[in-house]
Amino acid sequence: MMDALPDHGSTGRLSLAWLSSLKWVLKKNVKCPFCLQVRKKMVEKYVREESMIRGPKFLTTLRSHTVWEHTPVNLYCTVEGYPTPFVKWCETDDTAQYTAVASNIHGQVSTQASVIVKSKFVYPVLLSSAVPMLPEIKYTKINITFLETFGSVFGTEGDTVTLAATMNISPNLANLQPEAQWFRDDHRLSDSKWVKIESGRGETKLTLPHLNKDDEGVYTLRMVTKGGDAAHSAFVSCADGPPPVPGSPGAPMDIKIHDANRDYVIVSWKPPNTTTEGPIIGYFVDRCETGTENWVQCNDSPIKICKYPVPGLFEGHSYYFRVRAINSKGISKPSRMSDPIAALDPTEFERLHAIKLGGKLDVVTYYDDVEDEKKVPGTPSKLHAPETDRTYVVLSWKPAPYHGRAPVWYYIEKVAETGAWQRVNTQVPVRSPRYAVFDLAEGKQYLFRVLAANMYGSSEASEPTEPIQTQELRGVPSAPGQVVATRQTDTSLVIQWAEPKEPNNLIGYYIDVCVKGSKDWDSANHKPHKSNKFVVQGLTTGETYVFRVQAINELGLSDESQESSPLSVKAALTIPSAPYDIALLACDGESMVLNWKRPVHSGGSPVAEYYINKRRHGEHTWREVNIPPIKERLFKVEHLSAGAVYEFMVYGGSLAGLGAPSAPSKAFHCDAWTMPEPGPAYDMTFCEIRDDSVVVEWKAPIYTGASPITGYFVDFAKKGSDEWHCSNESHAVSHRYHKVTGLEAGVSYVFRVRAANSEGAGKPSLASNPVVAKAVEGTEMTCTVDKESGDIILSFESCQITESSHFVWKKFYKEITDFSKEIVIKTEGSTSKLIFKHPDQGDVGCFSVSVTNTDGVSASHEIHAEELEKMLAKSYGIRHPVIPLKTQLAYKILERGRMCFWLQAEHISSAVTYKFFANNKELSPNHASHNVGTGIIEFVLDHFTEDSEGTFTVQIEDGKARGQSSLVLIGDDFKAALADAEHQRSEYIRVKEVQSCLFVWAGPPLCGSRVYCFIMQVDNLKKETALHWFKDDVEITPEGPANLASGACKTHGFYFFLSPGSSAAELAIHCTATGIQLHCHMKYYTEEMKIHWLHAKLSHSEKVHIGGTPAMAIMEILEPTEKDKGLYHIQIIDTENTYSRTIDLSGDGKQFCDYMISTFLDRGKVLGGLPDVVTIMEKKTLSLTCTVCGDPKPQVTWFKNGAEVYPDDQYLVSLESGKFASLTIKGVTLENSGRYTMTVQNKYGGESVDIVVSIYKHGDTIPQAKPTVTPKSIIPPKRALVKNGQL
Repeated sequence: MMDALPDHGSTGRLSLAWLSSLKWVLKKNVKCPFCLQVRKKMVEKYVREESMIRGPKFLTTLRSHTVWEHTPVNLYCTVEGYPTPFVKWCETDDTAQYTAVASNIHGQVSTQASVIVKSKFVYPVLLSSAVPMLPEIKYTKINITFLETFGSVFGTEGDTVTLAATMNISPNLANLQPEAQWFRDDHRLSDSKWVKIESGRGETKLTLPHLNKDDEGVYTLRMVTKGGDAAHSAFVSCADGPPPVPGSPGAPMDIKIHDANRDYVIVSWKPPNTTTEGPIIGYFVDRCETGTENWVQCNDSPIKICKYPVPGLFEGHSYYFRVRAINSKGISKPSRMSDPIAALDPTEFERLHAIKLGGKLDVVTYYDDVEDEKKVPGTPSKLHAPETDRTYVVLSWKPAPYHGRAPVWYYIEKVAETGAWQRVNTQVPVRSPRYAVFDLAEGKQYLFRVLAANMYGSSEASEPTEPIQTQELRGVPSAPGQVVATRQTDTSLVIQWAEPKEPNNLIGYYIDVCVKGSKDWDSANHKPHKSNKFVVQGLTTGETYVFRVQAINELGLSDESQESSPLSVKAALTIPSAPYDIALLACDGESMVLNWKRPVHSGGSPVAEYYINKRRHGEHTWREVNIPPIKERLFKVEHLSAGAVYEFMVYGGSLAGLGAPSAPSKAFHCDAWTMPEPGPAYDMTFCEIRDDSVVVEWKAPIYTGASPITGYFVDFAKKGSDEWHCSNESHAVSHRYHKVTGLEAGVSYVFRVRAANSEGAGKPSLASNPVVAKAVEGTEMTCTVDKESGDIILSFESCQITESSHFVWKKFYKEITDFSKEIVIKTEGSTSKLIFKHPDQGDVGCFSVSVTNTDGVSASHEIHAEELEKMLAKSYGIRHPVIPLKTQLAYKILERGRMCFWLQAEHISSAVTYKFFANNKELSPNHASHNVGTGIIEFVLDHFTEDSEGTFTVQIEDGKARGQSSLVLIGDDFKAALADAEHQRSEYIRVKEVQSCLFVWAGPPLCGSRVYCFIMQVDNLKKETALHWFKDDVEITPEGPANLASGACKTHGFYFFLSPGSSAAELAIHCTATGIQLHCHMKYYTEEMKIHWLHAKLSHSEKVHIGGTPAMAIMEILEPTEKDKGLYHIQIIDTENTYSRTIDLSGDGKQFCDYMISTFLDRGKVLGGLPDVVTIMEKKTLSLTCTVCGDPKPQVTWFKNGAEVYPDDQYLVSLESGKFASLTIKGVTLENSGRYTMTVQNKYGGESVDIVVSIYKHGDTIPQAKPTVTPKSIIPPKRALVKNGQL
């Protein structure tokens, strides 16, 4: 029975004939267990898929058309069915029938239409014939005016959102109603599970019943008519709903199904934004078979990229898919499920074959049914990879040309760069000519080939593909570039940014928004935006925001871009209003100088450009005066005709465009001005408006008249009155500002200015705009001294401020532009400060500030000499604070006779530092300490002796504060302190320490020998004390027991022969860094011995140093010369004899002496030219130069604070001619201060000198430094030259 059934699993097709055969077999074999199971499964499958199984059906069929030649024509139809039908188009020629055939596994339908093409060219012979002409189509113009529209919507997942609009249609014809078309991001929407559209006469409505992030975007309504359309758009935002676990990410979105096949599909999605959540670590993909609610997780472990191939599907079954995101906090809600997709072979219908039987009857069959039987299939061809990824490749090929009337399957083989062919699908045969090969190595090349097989055998392998390389994981995109925000409306801003330098398969962008000053970032969009320009909606008017952007690809989100500059949300920019009050300031008969007032309304951006038109009086045509824009409101119009009369008109331009033109000016005669009086002043401004006064400022006239201007008169009048009053009639003001007093509060005034010279007052200026004499609250300026820095600060806080406002500071009503004295203007928000970093007597004067783009907000303050003197004193006290002391430096004597110097300050911090000095010599800080709680600072001097007489000083520094105290101990005060110290020391010794003293007594000579008695005096003994005598580490017995009461003990007298002088060794020579040293060792030494050195006549001097120890006599010759050659003697005289030792430095030692002399003559030396201290102002160039010598030429090295100085862009080290050494420091800074050391050295040794460099700032007091000779340090040779008198 089973052999009679077609192999449905092998063919992959479910034909009607097979279904009929199956039903017949099941009906005949009622009791067969297999048939019972099949019937049961068919019923279950029918229940699950009853709603999905539909054959194709045309809802709208094709319509025939008659058209002109070379004009487009659209043929369209609407078809439904499940699985989605496959539509094929057929044509015969240009003027014939067109057929659309729709097919799926449940059947096939077709529809036809004819297209008749007419030629526009008609031959003359045919004109007389009755040829029908198509009339020109004229559409009725329908005007659509929206009455009510929808605005931007900000919802949350799960909300129901409705967008509705009503309109007026004119004319409102029943048979010509406009079509309402809804779009989301330019994609046409239609009725579905997620979108409901309702339209009627004069209204339309779109409803999103279950808002999802996939629904976010710009929604556009287009009312389409034959004569045009009307459109309206708004943004719909969808934020993430409450997460299932706090901190878990939002749901993924935009689920797409790619490459659907018999047993697998590829699912892709877009990642959610993670503004406040943790980073996403992977995704789970779920599937659900249609007709059930059983969701199955497809992947066991999270996948990190936003694309996943889902294998293991059942052919002919339909599935939904969804995705969930995972982070460290938990799993997100699932995404919106995808549209259903059927697991079908996409090439199944390519093998359909239609046979016409005549009339409208067609028979549809497969090519397989007409092929020869029992034949091996043909070889597949055109194998290629339409899609590659990191770990899989999708292969597609042209099926075998014939199947041998048997089910065909395919085998895919692969080979790596080197190796043998391996079969990929050994377990599961491939039924369709498309297959995804998984589990490939990332970034590796492969070759593929395919074989067709049926029950009769396998075909030849296809041609292998070209090397196909899997993609490498390139990572997330790089961060987007600069983010720029610009204004659009009063609730939205336009954000633009530079694309990432490394896009790495960029999907889109997420934009985050934050109120300036906070760290609460929020998502501006919840679905990736594709372009690098985005309009952020729903902002608060007047609030200031910053923005950042992240790029997205299938691996996740990039780093955030840098934040944009803050931008306040203001009304949209508009063009400026018209300029006005065009004035003539001067005329020379060929040109005119014009001035005008700026537009009252700028439109939100500064009016930066002006254009002038002119015409002769009586003409109607205006002509441009300037092509390049004018930046100032003052312009000289040239090339005019003398005696002519002209009118002028001015336009203002801003970022928003060119504004309206001004009203035409008065008629100006082009006659040269020759009057002796000055022309009119212009550009009056007002500041410091109070209830009874106002300060008027203006600019000087362009035309000065026959003599220089000597002053100005200011007139004022009440608004609407022609009665002018002069504010300064008694005397003209010489400067261009004047304070008008005596005004009435709340009254509006106008003002004008007249310039005067020796000939009198000239033309008045145009009257100003009205000014109301009313003080604005909070317009007072303060003058204080900063408690921290000591700067003098003028501060003003404006009660009005706009985005375009700025503060203008003036001195004597002239804008401050010179900042060489370190005058700083600092503005933060609505407060501006004028800071004097280095105030002095030159800062006396009247200072004012005004705030632009406000209602005349301004203030002034006059600094008088007396006030400035007080502030300077206070500033000095702040900049040079003194640490207050409770007690001055004093002393107290501690045990052992140590001296403790101490003082107590009012308060000190833990950061306090201090130094102690004795006679200007700094003492070691190891014995100093302080107590923050008590403010006591002390220093302990262990050895207070006669050399300690003088002045003791302590210097304290605590932050900026400093303090100093001194104690003078000289004369009687010092003697008293020293006596107390010695007394304390002796008392300590007497009480706490054991002191001993050894005395040696020498008896009279006896038989060439002498008797010596050794006596030990010991203090502070106890009864248990025991004394032991030793000679050469051998204990000897004393004469008797020690007298512990007296503390004395003496040894038994003994005799020995002693000749001290005879114990002297021979003279020895040693080389030192400074010269030659002669020394003589002695075993015994007594006080009676006398030592003399002989070489000509030697005594202690700068050249010869004589000294030694009880065990050795030493004489050193510093820097020997030729004169120091010769015989040297030492005489040792004791009580009995004289002993002599000799060494010859001119005989056997001549070689050594010559070498030593040449060594000290030829070593590297510094001859002079360097001071010990250098002071220089910063940014200058310092050059340290001196002369050096030595043979061979010495090497010069420079050090700074012990570290060697290497040449670079700032340091230049040179040695010219081997004797002129220099160090040049370009553009010195405070960091270049320190101790510099120059060493000059060759193989015989050398010298080094120190130079202290002190750098001060411009304006600081120059430190006083007295140049002195730099002390030299001798450097010994690099190796030992002499040992025991030998080279």
